[in-house]
Amino acid sequence: MRVTVTGATGRIGRHLVQALKARGDEVTALSRDPDKATEQLGVEAFAWNIKEDAAPKEALAGRDAIVHLAGEDVGQRWNDKVKAEILDSRERGTRNIVHTIFDTKPRPKALICASAAGYYGACKDELVDESVGPGSDWLAEVVARWERQVETAKIGTRTVMVRTGIVLDAGGGALEKMLPPFKAGLGGPVGNGKQYMPWIHLDDLIGIYVAAIDNPTFQGPVNASAPEPATNKAFAKALGRALGRPAVAPVPGFTIKLLYGEMSQIVLTGVRMVPGRVAELGYEFQHTDLDEALRSTLA
Repeated sequence: MRVTVTGATGRIGRHLVQALKARGDEVTALSRDPDKATEQLGVEAFAWNIKEDAAPKEALAGRDAIVHLAGEDVGQRWNDKVKAEILDSRERGTRNIVHTIFDTKPRPKALICASAAGYYGACKDELVDESVGPGSDWLAEVVARWERQVETAKIGTRTVMVRTGIVLDAGGGALEKMLPPFKAGLGGPVGNGKQYMPWIHLDDLIGIYVAAIDNPTFQGPVNASAPEPATNKAFAKALGRALGRPAVAPVPGFTIKLLYGEMSQIVLTGVRMVPGRVAELGYEFQHTDLDEALRSTLA
């Protein structure tokens, strides 16, 4: 396979590139710093500013798949400037790559775009799969607008949107931020702990991306989360068990609001997202049990 990856030096991108190279694929990276990307990843890289420029056609032409991961990190304290950056990088960046694909000959066979569980908004205990529409909060609107760039593209290319939950990765993301207090025995549920966390092991997220590259039946939205989402309280207990530490000290909701501002809604509301289409599309999860998945991640 010939695959181009945007955001290739990011947390998910690095692991995906390694997995593709390990099986012999020809990988190209699009990066703001192509020299750094080549040095870190050992692949050919082209310069691309996702918000300002069309993607370089020579990096897209004839590829079996484009995997679009680039965009501003949602997991930071929001203010007006950060929110504008998140929306602009996701919406305009995706539009730029779609427009380039439209003008590229031969066109790539597939565009696989990162998306997020935030699409569904706060759904409390309601089980949500890919048949459920978008929520009404700010993040849900951002994700819907981001996906709309792909849905309305009409570029004659197979398109997939990977709506990702909380990725279990000790080297980054939400779990990395949780580890210090839990290792110190100060971890515990956040707020009332009843909010759901749609989690996925990093190996399975990479596996879903690889399956989406290989399998032409992957099309449209795909929820990337383990079959059994956990409540925040259950997740805290499982992480405590994995670390051999108590996990009973609750973190008040107002503390999270002070730390993260408006972004705290992601932590305090949650979403009970399930992968309704993954089994139908033929992907088998490697990690379905939360205790085993955390042990594997922390090993």
